[in-house]
Amino acid sequence: MHYTLDGSDDPSNVLNLMALDAYVTGEQPHAVVRTLDSVADDIDLIPEGGILLRSISGASFLQLVQGEGWTLRTQRWRDGTGQAVVTAVTRERAEAVAAYVTDRTGSIEEPGDDKVDMGFWYRSARGPYRSTRSIAAPRWAEIEQNYSSGSGAALGKLMSTQAGEVAGRLVLLHGPPGTGKTTALRALAQEWGDWCQVDTVLDPEAFFADPSYLMEVIIGSEMDLHLSDGESRGDGWRLMVLEDCDELIRGEAKEASGQSLARLLNLTDGLLGQGREIMVAITTNEPLNRLHPAVVRPGRCLAQIEVGALSAAESSDWLDGEPVSTEMTLAELYARRGGTDPTMHEAEIPMQQVGQYL
Repeated sequence: MHYTLDGSDDPSNVLNLMALDAYVTGEQPHAVVRTLDSVADDIDLIPEGGILLRSISGASFLQLVQGEGWTLRTQRWRDGTGQAVVTAVTRERAEAVAAYVTDRTGSIEEPGDDKVDMGFWYRSARGPYRSTRSIAAPRWAEIEQNYSSGSGAALGKLMSTQAGEVAGRLVLLHGPPGTGKTTALRALAQEWGDWCQVDTVLDPEAFFADPSYLMEVIIGSEMDLHLSDGESRGDGWRLMVLEDCDELIRGEAKEASGQSLARLLNLTDGLLGQGREIMVAITTNEPLNRLHPAVVRPGRCLAQIEVGALSAAESSDWLDGEPVSTEMTLAELYARRGGTDPTMHEAEIPMQQVGQYL
């Protein structure tokens, strides 16, 4: 093999060529690539028996390590994410070296009983990327009193759904701001943790506008997903969360969003979703009668729940008997409990006399 370097190349080009040399020649014909969610600055990613051949510090930190029958190239970017590329003489050896690296990286805080690992998808300069974070997620029994009787009953039924009971691919939570839709989804991630991985798409507009981004997320088989009991799985139910997608699903969405609505419908009840155990959860502030009829048609939704304010009586009970004369949202209730009465307004600032500046 012959390689040519010129003045436009930098040390990373040399390191990348060296990392792939044994793979190109066939000496190490097996390769494994792993995405690293969180890599500490001081972490040692050199497996036992490995020799550091090259390192580069700059916009990212790269290392080239070689051991008996394997080669490892690791890269850590400034945001703490990274990548590991392993080539080896056997598939088993490549997987073992990759497992060593991934075991030493990941979320800094281990999830507890009140936390779940949630994936966050976004389109970066390197293409679609998934980062995993441990987030607080309450049990449904702990927050059930935060919802009105009608909303609570519907949400409770959704929380108890099992994998074999999935009859629709869309979960739609609609209602005014501050009623607890996001909190309900965090509880859903907790209740479904044994059989469903929950991911959030941070840029839904780009997600549905770019087919390559969509396909990478939906079909990407290299994601290392984990159940709550620690077992790894490549397949299984996944729930993609899209928050505040009013423009995507309202009545005039077809004209405003182009093919985005069509791709959403295709994902939940079309060819794109066939063979993939995937659901989509959408939150919106739009009332039901303003949503596109194709989104809310019978059979498409696993759940279609209006998350509204608590009645005056329910609000009073929530506040331990404090008198309430009108319905209140969950955000207003927490503000009232914290000492801020949402029905009170700041005194108006008196009009000040101003000069004729112009």
